[in-house]
Amino acid sequence: MKFVDEANIRVCAGDGGNGCVSFRREKFIPFGGPDGGDGGAGGTVWLEADENLNTLVDFRHQRVFRAQRGQDGMGRQMSGKGGEDCVIRVPVGTVVMSVDTDETIGDLTAHGQRLRVAQGGQGGRGNIHFKSSVNRAPRRATPGTSGEIRELKLELKLLADVGLLGFPNAGKSTFIRAVSAATPRVADYPFTTLHPNLGVVRVESDKSFVIADIPGLIEGAADGAGLGVQFLKHVSRTRLLLHLVDMAPLDGGDPVEQVRAIEHELAKFDPALLTRPRWLVLNKADLLAPEERAAAARAIVARLGWTAPWFVVSAIAHEGTWDVCLRVQSFFDALKAEAAEAVAANGDVRLRGEGASGPDA
Repeated sequence: MKFVDEANIRVCAGDGGNGCVSFRREKFIPFGGPDGGDGGAGGTVWLEADENLNTLVDFRHQRVFRAQRGQDGMGRQMSGKGGEDCVIRVPVGTVVMSVDTDETIGDLTAHGQRLRVAQGGQGGRGNIHFKSSVNRAPRRATPGTSGEIRELKLELKLLADVGLLGFPNAGKSTFIRAVSAATPRVADYPFTTLHPNLGVVRVESDKSFVIADIPGLIEGAADGAGLGVQFLKHVSRTRLLLHLVDMAPLDGGDPVEQVRAIEHELAKFDPALLTRPRWLVLNKADLLAPEERAAAARAIVARLGWTAPWFVVSAIAHEGTWDVCLRVQSFFDALKAEAAEAVAANGDVRLRGEGASGPDA
């Protein structure tokens, strides 16, 4: 299935039903009076996040979605039936924006989460509402209001814990194959990865994290060069970035300059990405002699002035990759523990505050 992470759709909520002009006419009941019922409300359009979907490809075939119109009111004070809602299933992680105003309407980040994107019209009032002491036979009813019609842009941002960054052929796809069950295409030419790939790294039976591999970045990506800039939004949700670098590029490139180039593109795309935890993974160590690896790695780290954690691995030989996974899991465990401590501390403060405000304080 082709990966699609953007789509434009048109949603049309149902119109409200019209109110009814009707009079009660029964034998032996003269001057029965008005009995026109109200129109039913139009159906509403909802977006619902579904974890079983992972692409927006379905919206390539259907772009217009309509909710049902409300039924018109009827005699004998019978109101019309409300129109059925239209529920559109989208992948978890979908951001919804208005095409007309370019504002973000909502962000669906949890399975089953719903977002109302078009409100149905209200039903019109029947003539029973317009009777009075001076107008006992009103021939007036109101029409139903129109439902909302909106042009929406759907943008999918994958939900992953770890994002992989790097130049083409840095070994990102090989790394994700080594640590998870994901099977992205691997080849000896650049831009092998044409769409993001997700993999689940299971450290223990009850401990795992999700890693995302995006197409390689090149210099000038923020200005439209290459493929990766189209998918950088997928790493904007991640909590940790792994920056993969080829220790011994076959083209004679400088690993330090490659790191600087990607940092420059990140700053142009979203400066907040540079403040996110980012670890350096020096890959393809198998291309160097064992006695040269440590010296080459230290030289790269020293030239970069790198202070965050760094690793030397060979993804194709599965050397050092498991150590990276264990360190990543420890990082997330520490974040979880800090969050639990913060919640407990806030709870203690709240309880102490409640006690101090009591009658015995």
